Amino acid sequence: MKPSRAVLILWSCVLIALVVLELAEVTHLFTFPISEVVADPFSLLISLIFTTIVAFIGAIFVGIFITARILQPRGFTPFEEEMLQMRAEVREVRRAVEDLRGAPPAAPPEPRPRGPPGR
Repeated sequence: MKPSRAVLILWSCVLIALVVLELAEVTHLFTFPISEVVADPFSLLISLIFTTIVAFIGAIFVGIFITARILQPRGFTPFEEEMLQMRAEVREVRRAVEDLRGAPPAAPPEPRPRGPPGR
């Protein structure tokens, strides 16, 4: 499933906007001092609510992505196929060992009587 061109353009714009904001913050083009935010309880409350909402939305999207990946019908990976083959081989070896253990041991051949010496 490939994302559409519109989705790629949207996410590219969001990423570019975030990079521009970060560069503006690093170069001190605009700053919002932390002391002002902590000193004003209303600003602190708004920032906490905003962060919580964004984190909640992000968690929902991550959950949707993981659920879609888990429920997506697909074949086994090469590693999983190899593990299944090894499991089948182990079962065969286990059956062979049980067959060997279950069979009674072969009796040693009986010695043949010898005749008298000199005959």
